[in-house]
Amino acid sequence: MQVSEFQTMIRARYDATDRARGASKTFVWFAEEFGELAHAIGKFERGEGDPVNLREEFADCMAWLCTLANICDVDLESALQEKYVSEGGPKGIK
Repeated sequence: MQVSEFQTMIRARYDATDRARGASKTFVWFAEEFGELAHAIGKFERGEGDPVNLREEFADCMAWLCTLANICDVDLESALQEKYVSEGGPKGIK
């Protein structure tokens, strides 16, 4: 699945609800998912992780990122292409 396909799927399922909620409130949900991912990563690093839960939290973060991008009318695949692929990608070390 391409990023654009996933973003389109999220838009088809949730767009009306997401736009009604708005970007600011949606960002709060996104931040909560990042917290859940941080917790799952912490457990993973301590050797207590649940690999299924870890994958789910990564997927949830991606879904909420797509939701925010949809609300803000950002095509994530194009943004990724422009920032990380075109013209050799970003300069410097991350």
